Amino acid sequence: MIKPFEVRWDEPQVQAVLDRVRDYPWPPQPDVSDGWAYGCDGAYLKSLCEHWTERYDWRAAVADLNRFPQFTARVEDFDLHFVHVVGEAQGRRPLIVTHGWPGSHYEFWQAIEPLAFPSRSGGDPADAFDLVVPTLPGFGFSSKPTRPIGQRTTARLFNTLMTQVLGYPTYLAQGGDWGAMVTSWLARDHGGCARAVHLNMLGFRPHGGPKTEDEIAWAQRQASAMDLMGAYFRLQVSKPQSLAWMGAGNPVGQAAWIAERFHDWSDLREKSMDEVHPKDRLLTNIMLYVMTDSFATGAWYYRGLVEEGGLAFQPGERCERPTAFANFPGEPLYSAPPRSFAERAYNIVRWTDMPRGGHFAAMEEPQLFVDEVRAWAREV
Repeated sequence: MIKPFEVRWDEPQVQAVLDRVRDYPWPPQPDVSDGWAYGCDGAYLKSLCEHWTERYDWRAAVADLNRFPQFTARVEDFDLHFVHVVGEAQGRRPLIVTHGWPGSHYEFWQAIEPLAFPSRSGGDPADAFDLVVPTLPGFGFSSKPTRPIGQRTTARLFNTLMTQVLGYPTYLAQGGDWGAMVTSWLARDHGGCARAVHLNMLGFRPHGGPKTEDEIAWAQRQASAMDLMGAYFRLQVSKPQSLAWMGAGNPVGQAAWIAERFHDWSDLREKSMDEVHPKDRLLTNIMLYVMTDSFATGAWYYRGLVEEGGLAFQPGERCERPTAFANFPGEPLYSAPPRSFAERAYNIVRWTDMPRGGHFAAMEEPQLFVDEVRAWAREV
């Protein structure tokens, strides 16, 4: 059932991508001081593409992607790809960490070794995990659905992966972005197995919406942020195939759509885009979409949310599994709600206000992310 997996990109396939990047017919762009205000900044995108074709070492990227043991396993109708690192915990402390869009399992690359082998970086072996890092269905090296599926279905698949395929009767779970929703559904539907969860985005919404002045003010700020930066969401949750038609065979278009999210959602208050997301790292994440032809099915994942019922609970419902939340303050779009709002949807037992970092917590601030996950797990 479990098969070893190795990333392999054939040179002709890569060269075909690079040729399309070189031949891209650049459209007009507005002559303004802040090009990011209109979408992906043209100057940045051209520098990213120039790096892609002239300096990006795709062979080194493949070697890096094969740095940790990875596998595929058949679960229901899907071949799920996952990294599985049996660290110093030696099978006793399983943790599943789940990515979102437009990220990938590669989001956690800088955190895997310290989480699995803390003693290698001066940490305590007692903090070690057996680490499972799956790829969402329809993304990267996991197989594609024939129609959109969402986070609740994914949680069922991942619970089967953890319990029946890998043999962990119980486990801990962490996630951000869609990974936070998958992790939330692990807690809600599979709480007998998912003992406790840690989130760096809060997905579930309590019945009745915001009530207090603080909650209403937050909801108004959130609505304003969605007006400025949420057009992608409205498209992908309603008509994702329209985006798929435009992105197919267009690696520059895919890169622009993805890079814009990394720019808009990251903590750039004290660091530049290149400092937070070096081009080599960002391009490897982009290549995981381009080389696996998963740009379209990744966008479908938003429509899956609607088709599975959305975010809000019915009256009296709440996620009762112990839930920890790390509030990374540089999250411009999906800012944290007041704790009172979150506690009507989750059993919040730990709330940590982080000093910095944004939406892509494990990529932006891997050491803070690792320290926070370790501290949470000690409490559990």
